[in-house]
Amino acid sequence: MVERNDVVEHTGRKLLMTRVFAARRPLVFDAWTKPEHVAKWWGPRGFSLPSCEMDLRPGGAFRFVMRGPDGVDRPFEGVYAEVERPERIVFGGTIHDGVHVNTTVTFEDRGAETLVTVAQTFSAESDATRGSAEGWAQTLDRLGEALAAAR
Repeated sequence: MVERNDVVEHTGRKLLMTRVFAARRPLVFDAWTKPEHVAKWWGPRGFSLPSCEMDLRPGGAFRFVMRGPDGVDRPFEGVYAEVERPERIVFGGTIHDGVHVNTTVTFEDRGAETLVTVAQTFSAESDATRGSAEGWAQTLDRLGEALAAAR
């Protein structure tokens, strides 16, 4: 397990989280943008990603299906607004409870490390959005583990 070093702001319909990964920016960016890598770490602990479709370009669509430990599938689909390799990804989508989510992920080069910032805004509050900080913390834990295995 990786050590968490998150900075989190979670108020109402906004979430801001940062995490430093012990991996270079191109590797971290690839982990976010290649389906074969995303499928290994996306989602909180106990979740899998049996479906991961990505057309990584502005205007391109994505569709993820997260399967929870309860066996229930939770689709998340939307469109990429910006893709600036290896600095930034912006996408919007709808989660399983009908809430629209806008997400900006930035990747800051710190030599042998990368600072990742995840900023989200939600159209409404729901059980999913209230749990988003812990969900992202676990998801980023899994990303860190996948990056460590890839090095």
